Amino acid sequence: MFPAQAWSTLAAMCLIGFAFQTHPVYTLVIAANRDEFFSRPTAFSRWWQHPPMLAGQDLQAGGTWLGTDRSGRIAALTNFRDPRRTRQDRRSRGELPVGFLANTQTAEQYIRALRPKAREYNDFNLLLGDQTGLWCYESRVDLLSQITPGIHAISNGPLDAHWPKMEKLKTGMKQALDSDQALFALLADPQTAPLNELPDTGIGQEWELLLSSSFISSPLYGTRASTLLTMNKSGHIRWTERSFSQQGLIQTIHHEFMQEPA
Repeated sequence: MFPAQAWSTLAAMCLIGFAFQTHPVYTLVIAANRDEFFSRPTAFSRWWQHPPMLAGQDLQAGGTWLGTDRSGRIAALTNFRDPRRTRQDRRSRGELPVGFLANTQTAEQYIRALRPKAREYNDFNLLLGDQTGLWCYESRVDLLSQITPGIHAISNGPLDAHWPKMEKLKTGMKQALDSDQALFALLADPQTAPLNELPDTGIGQEWELLLSSSFISSPLYGTRASTLLTMNKSGHIRWTERSFSQQGLIQTIHHEFMQEPA
Protein backbone atom coordinates (compact mmCIF):
# COMPACT_ATOMS: atom_id res chain seq x y z
CA MET A 1 0.00 0.00 0.00
CA PHE A 2 1.28 3.44 -0.85
CA PRO A 3 2.26 5.42 2.31
CA ALA A 4 -0.68 7.60 3.36
CA GLN A 5 1.55 10.56 4.23
CA ALA A 6 2.97 10.65 0.71
CA TRP A 7 -0.12 10.62 -1.51
CA SER A 8 0.78 14.10 -2.76
CA THR A 9 3.93 12.76 -4.37
CA LEU A 10 1.62 11.20 -6.99
CA ALA A 11 0.01 14.52 -7.88
CA ALA A 12 0.74 15.75 -11.41
CA MET A 13 2.90 12.79 -12.29
CA CYS A 14 3.83 13.19 -15.91
CA LEU A 15 5.72 11.83 -18.86
CA ILE A 16 7.15 14.31 -21.37
CA GLY A 17 8.99 13.48 -24.56
CA PHE A 18 10.35 16.33 -26.63
CA ALA A 19 12.22 16.64 -29.89
CA PHE A 20 14.23 19.86 -30.03
CA GLN A 21 15.80 21.19 -33.23
CA THR A 22 16.06 17.74 -34.74
CA HIS A 23 13.44 17.84 -37.51
CA PRO A 24 13.51 19.60 -40.91
CA VAL A 25 10.14 21.28 -40.25
CA TYR A 26 9.54 21.40 -36.49
CA THR A 27 11.77 23.27 -34.07
CA LEU A 28 9.98 21.61 -31.15
CA VAL A 29 7.61 18.69 -30.71
CA ILE A 30 6.28 17.87 -27.24
CA ALA A 31 4.31 14.70 -26.45
CA ALA A 32 3.15 14.67 -22.84
CA ASN A 33 0.90 12.77 -20.45
CA ARG A 34 -0.49 14.25 -17.26
CA ASP A 35 -1.32 11.65 -14.59
CA GLU A 36 -3.47 12.54 -11.61
CA PHE A 37 -6.20 11.34 -9.30
CA PHE A 38 -9.54 11.33 -11.11
CA SER A 39 -11.14 13.06 -8.13
CA ARG A 40 -8.93 16.15 -8.46
CA PRO A 41 -10.90 18.91 -10.23
CA THR A 42 -9.36 19.96 -13.53
CA ALA A 43 -10.26 22.35 -16.34
CA PHE A 44 -9.60 21.32 -19.94
CA SER A 45 -7.01 23.35 -21.82
CA ARG A 46 -8.16 26.82 -22.87
CA TRP A 47 -6.84 30.33 -23.32
CA TRP A 48 -6.48 32.02 -19.94
CA GLN A 49 -7.06 35.75 -19.60
CA HIS A 50 -4.55 36.30 -16.80
CA PRO A 51 -1.91 35.44 -17.80
CA PRO A 52 -2.76 35.10 -21.52
CA MET A 53 -1.64 31.49 -21.96
CA LEU A 54 -2.98 28.23 -23.37
CA ALA A 55 -3.08 25.50 -20.72
CA GLY A 56 -5.22 23.19 -18.68
CA GLN A 57 -5.73 24.09 -15.07
CA ASP A 58 -5.65 22.29 -11.76
CA LEU A 59 -8.75 23.76 -10.13
CA GLN A 60 -7.68 22.66 -6.64
CA ALA A 61 -4.43 24.64 -6.48
CA GLY A 62 -4.88 26.91 -9.51
CA GLY A 63 -1.73 26.06 -11.46
CA THR A 64 -0.90 24.01 -14.53
CA TRP A 65 1.47 21.31 -15.75
CA LEU A 66 1.96 22.43 -19.37
CA GLY A 67 1.31 25.70 -21.13
CA THR A 68 2.32 28.02 -23.94
CA ASP A 69 1.59 31.58 -25.00
CA ARG A 70 1.19 33.39 -28.31
CA SER A 71 4.89 34.21 -28.50
CA GLY A 72 5.67 30.48 -28.39
CA ARG A 73 7.17 30.35 -24.91
CA ILE A 74 6.50 27.02 -23.24
CA ALA A 75 6.50 25.74 -19.67
CA ALA A 76 6.14 22.14 -18.51
CA LEU A 77 6.37 20.60 -15.06
CA THR A 78 6.80 17.19 -13.48
CA ASN A 79 7.32 16.32 -9.85
CA PHE A 80 10.28 14.30 -8.62
CA ARG A 81 8.92 11.15 -6.99
CA ASP A 82 10.29 10.50 -3.51
CA PRO A 83 7.79 10.16 -0.65
CA ARG A 84 10.59 10.48 1.88
CA ARG A 85 11.07 14.13 0.90
CA THR A 86 7.43 15.08 0.28
CA ARG A 87 5.80 17.53 2.71
CA GLN A 88 2.21 18.71 2.76
CA ASP A 89 3.02 22.29 3.83
CA ARG A 90 4.93 23.32 0.72
CA ARG A 91 3.70 25.55 -2.10
CA SER A 92 1.99 24.14 -5.18
CA ARG A 93 4.46 23.37 -7.95
CA GLY A 94 1.77 24.23 -10.49
CA GLU A 95 2.53 27.90 -9.76
CA LEU A 96 5.84 27.62 -11.57
CA PRO A 97 4.75 27.28 -15.22
CA VAL A 98 2.16 30.01 -14.66
CA GLY A 99 4.77 32.26 -13.08
CA PHE A 100 7.06 31.97 -16.08
CA LEU A 101 4.33 32.61 -18.66
CA ALA A 102 3.06 35.57 -16.64
CA ASN A 103 6.29 37.56 -16.77
CA THR A 104 8.85 38.84 -19.27
CA GLN A 105 11.97 37.16 -17.91
CA THR A 106 13.86 34.79 -20.15
CA ALA A 107 13.76 31.12 -19.22
CA GLU A 108 17.25 31.27 -17.76
CA GLN A 109 16.50 34.44 -15.80
CA TYR A 110 13.31 32.95 -14.38
CA ILE A 111 15.06 29.78 -13.24
CA ARG A 112 17.99 31.65 -11.72
CA ALA A 113 15.55 33.83 -9.75
CA LEU A 114 13.65 30.70 -8.68
CA ARG A 115 16.67 28.76 -7.40
CA PRO A 116 16.98 30.46 -3.97
CA LYS A 117 13.34 29.65 -3.16
CA ALA A 118 13.06 26.24 -4.86
CA ARG A 119 12.94 24.51 -1.44
CA GLU A 120 9.57 26.15 -0.80
CA TYR A 121 8.23 23.45 -3.17
CA ASN A 122 8.47 19.69 -3.16
CA ASP A 123 11.07 18.45 -5.65
CA PHE A 124 10.25 19.21 -9.29
CA ASN A 125 11.55 19.31 -12.84
CA LEU A 126 10.76 22.47 -14.79
CA LEU A 127 11.14 22.66 -18.58
CA LEU A 128 11.05 26.18 -20.04
CA GLY A 129 11.46 27.39 -23.61
CA ASP A 130 11.69 30.79 -25.27
CA GLN A 131 13.69 32.62 -27.92
CA THR A 132 16.93 31.84 -26.04
CA GLY A 133 16.43 28.07 -26.26
CA LEU A 134 15.13 25.27 -24.09
CA TRP A 135 16.12 24.91 -20.44
CA CYS A 136 15.53 22.33 -17.73
CA TYR A 137 15.82 22.88 -14.00
CA GLU A 138 15.97 19.84 -11.70
CA SER A 139 15.34 21.19 -8.21
CA ARG A 140 16.27 17.92 -6.49
CA VAL A 141 19.93 18.50 -7.35
CA ASP A 142 19.73 22.25 -8.14
CA LEU A 143 20.81 21.57 -11.72
CA LEU A 144 20.13 23.97 -14.59
CA SER A 145 20.75 22.57 -18.09
CA GLN A 146 20.39 24.07 -21.53
CA ILE A 147 18.83 21.40 -23.73
CA THR A 148 20.89 20.26 -26.69
CA PRO A 149 19.31 19.35 -30.04
CA GLY A 150 17.88 15.84 -30.03
CA ILE A 151 15.07 13.77 -28.54
CA HIS A 152 14.78 13.86 -24.77
CA ALA A 153 12.36 12.72 -22.09
CA ILE A 154 11.59 13.53 -18.50
CA SER A 155 9.24 11.96 -16.01
CA ASN A 156 9.44 11.83 -12.23
CA GLY A 157 13.18 11.39 -11.95
CA PRO A 158 16.20 12.98 -13.62
CA LEU A 159 16.20 14.33 -17.17
CA ASP A 160 16.86 11.52 -19.66
CA ALA A 161 16.93 8.86 -16.92
CA HIS A 162 16.92 5.31 -18.25
CA TRP A 163 13.36 4.50 -17.18
CA PRO A 164 11.67 2.00 -19.53
CA LYS A 165 8.75 4.25 -20.48
CA MET A 166 11.08 7.19 -21.15
CA GLU A 167 13.37 5.09 -23.33
CA LYS A 168 10.38 3.66 -25.21
CA LEU A 169 8.93 7.13 -25.83
CA LYS A 170 12.24 8.55 -27.03
CA THR A 171 12.81 5.62 -29.38
CA GLY A 172 9.27 5.81 -30.73
CA MET A 173 9.42 9.56 -31.33
CA LYS A 174 12.32 9.14 -33.73
CA GLN A 175 9.89 7.58 -36.22
CA ALA A 176 6.70 9.43 -35.23
CA LEU A 177 7.39 13.16 -35.43
CA ASP A 178 5.41 13.59 -38.66
CA SER A 179 2.28 11.85 -37.37
CA ASP A 180 -0.01 13.01 -34.58
CA GLN A 181 -1.68 9.61 -34.67
CA ALA A 182 1.63 7.83 -34.08
CA LEU A 183 2.61 10.22 -31.28
CA PHE A 184 -0.72 9.74 -29.53
CA ALA A 185 -0.29 5.98 -29.90
CA LEU A 186 3.01 6.23 -28.03
CA LEU A 187 1.34 8.18 -25.23
CA ALA A 188 -1.50 5.65 -25.10
CA ASP A 189 0.81 2.66 -24.56
CA PRO A 190 -0.50 0.70 -21.51
CA GLN A 191 2.38 -1.80 -21.39
CA THR A 192 4.11 -1.93 -18.00
CA ALA A 193 7.83 -2.52 -17.63
CA PRO A 194 9.46 -5.83 -16.65
CA LEU A 195 9.87 -6.10 -12.89
CA ASN A 196 13.65 -6.19 -13.13
CA GLU A 197 13.68 -2.85 -14.99
CA LEU A 198 11.51 -0.87 -12.57
CA PRO A 199 13.06 2.17 -10.90
CA ASP A 200 13.07 2.33 -7.11
CA THR A 201 11.56 5.64 -6.04
CA GLY A 202 10.44 4.55 -2.59
CA ILE A 203 6.81 3.65 -3.29
CA GLY A 204 7.00 -0.14 -3.47
CA GLN A 205 6.96 -2.54 -6.39
CA GLU A 206 3.16 -2.58 -6.86
CA TRP A 207 3.02 1.18 -7.45
CA GLU A 208 6.26 1.23 -9.43
CA LEU A 209 4.70 -1.32 -11.79
CA LEU A 210 1.44 0.62 -12.17
CA LEU A 211 3.31 3.84 -12.91
CA SER A 212 5.77 2.24 -15.34
CA SER A 213 3.47 2.41 -18.36
CA SER A 214 3.19 5.48 -20.54
CA PHE A 215 -0.61 5.49 -20.19
CA ILE A 216 -1.69 4.77 -16.61
CA SER A 217 -5.07 3.27 -15.80
CA SER A 218 -6.52 2.37 -12.40
CA PRO A 219 -9.86 3.04 -10.67
CA LEU A 220 -8.65 6.08 -8.72
CA TYR A 221 -5.58 7.35 -10.53
CA GLY A 222 -4.45 7.51 -14.13
CA THR A 223 -3.62 9.51 -17.23
CA ARG A 224 -5.99 12.47 -17.34
CA ALA A 225 -4.64 14.22 -20.45
CA SER A 226 -2.38 13.55 -23.43
CA THR A 227 -1.09 16.65 -25.21
CA LEU A 228 0.83 17.25 -28.42
CA LEU A 229 2.48 20.60 -29.03
CA THR A 230 4.33 21.37 -32.25
CA MET A 231 6.14 24.52 -33.33
CA ASN A 232 7.47 24.78 -36.87
CA LYS A 233 10.13 26.99 -38.39
CA SER A 234 7.49 29.29 -39.87
CA GLY A 235 6.07 30.07 -36.44
CA HIS A 236 2.96 27.90 -36.73
CA ILE A 237 1.96 26.35 -33.41
CA ARG A 238 -0.44 23.42 -32.96
CA TRP A 239 -1.86 22.16 -29.67
CA THR A 240 -3.99 19.04 -29.40
CA GLU A 241 -5.20 17.67 -26.07
CA ARG A 242 -7.08 14.45 -25.40
CA SER A 243 -8.76 14.28 -21.99
CA PHE A 244 -9.69 11.08 -20.17
CA SER A 245 -11.82 9.80 -17.30
CA GLN A 246 -11.86 6.29 -15.81
CA GLN A 247 -14.22 5.32 -18.66
CA GLY A 248 -11.92 6.54 -21.43
CA LEU A 249 -11.65 9.48 -23.80
CA ILE A 250 -13.83 12.46 -22.88
CA GLN A 251 -12.98 14.97 -25.58
CA THR A 252 -10.29 16.33 -27.88
CA ILE A 253 -9.35 20.02 -27.95
CA HIS A 254 -7.38 21.58 -30.80
CA HIS A 255 -5.80 25.03 -31.18
CA GLU A 256 -3.67 26.47 -33.97
CA PHE A 257 -2.11 29.92 -34.15
CA MET A 258 0.87 31.82 -35.52
CA GLN A 259 3.66 32.81 -33.22
CA GLU A 260 3.69 36.51 -32.34
CA PRO A 261 6.70 38.66 -31.42
CA ALA A 262 7.62 38.38 -27.73
